[in-house]
Amino acid sequence: MFSLVKDVQTKGPAHRDVFVHTLLDLMKDNPRVVCLEADLGGASNTLKIAKERPEQFIEVGIAEQNMIGIAAGMSSEGFIPFCHSFGPFVTRRCFDQIFLSGGYAHNPITVWGSDPGFTAGGNGGTHTTWEDAALIRMIPGSVIVDPADATQLEWIIREFVRLSSFAATTASAEKTNEPTAEKPSKSTSAIPDAASCMRYIRTTRKDTYNIYEPGSTFELGRGNILREGSDILVISAGQVLKDALDAARMLEDEGLSVEVIDMFCFKPLDRKLVISEAAGKKAVVTFENHSINGGLGSAVAETLAEAGIAVPFKRHGICEIFGQVGTPDWLQKEYKLCASDLVATVHALLK
Repeated sequence: MFSLVKDVQTKGPAHRDVFVHTLLDLMKDNPRVVCLEADLGGASNTLKIAKERPEQFIEVGIAEQNMIGIAAGMSSEGFIPFCHSFGPFVTRRCFDQIFLSGGYAHNPITVWGSDPGFTAGGNGGTHTTWEDAALIRMIPGSVIVDPADATQLEWIIREFVRLSSFAATTASAEKTNEPTAEKPSKSTSAIPDAASCMRYIRTTRKDTYNIYEPGSTFELGRGNILREGSDILVISAGQVLKDALDAARMLEDEGLSVEVIDMFCFKPLDRKLVISEAAGKKAVVTFENHSINGGLGSAVAETLAEAGIAVPFKRHGICEIFGQVGTPDWLQKEYKLCASDLVATVHALLK
């Protein structure tokens, strides 16, 4: 169950701090949880893990492909690896390793691709990825999450460790013919193979606006309806979810009833929710910090088309451009990913 904060205008802790704090907490009780870093420990704050739990930290250097191979090998032996680097470096640079050593070999690994989209900021086009989720979507059985705030990110990390613990226990039991652990409850995962899949977390290292109250829980493979509405359906996730909520309030002031869904897990997509909530709407819009091709927008478009739902539809995201240098706030405006831009898209759809 989740609860929304009363004031969505306040920011929470930096996501890198949430990542490190949560892993350190889990590592205390589970020596199999390990963190692998690709020479970005200062930027990600994972050097704190290296200092406090050196036996559970591996620095591979600027060798992302090798990092994935190491993680896959450790996973096959029952470890629970979390890998980190910039989004483009842990997706397009080492896609083959993720596909084969992770997905194809059924080795559960969690990859954190940090600072996706406009959050890459001053690192520029070489460090910007609009296509990371599109790549990972092509891996059979993969799971993609795009957390909106610190609360959601912490829950995701804990849930992935819980699921991996089950997978590791099962694998060990199969080797020794011992009884297996109790299977993870379906209440937190709508994904049949969640315990043995490849997982991708795309989120900034920086702070984000609080959306959910601390202690909120979620379900992998299920979207969250944050606002009810009868006219417009907006499906969003991650860094721009706050802007989607702001846009909904702006449109409400104009007399439009806007529903907002947080599709934080869009591989697999909650198809039933998309179909049920799109029916009868005047327009449907997806809003994402990602290319309009291959990400959340594509997943929703495919679902609507296959379900035969005829509704004015628009994918609002990045289209046919490379990244550039700038502050995240400036880039968000430059790429037209602000609340006012979403409002303009809705206006255009309703004409």
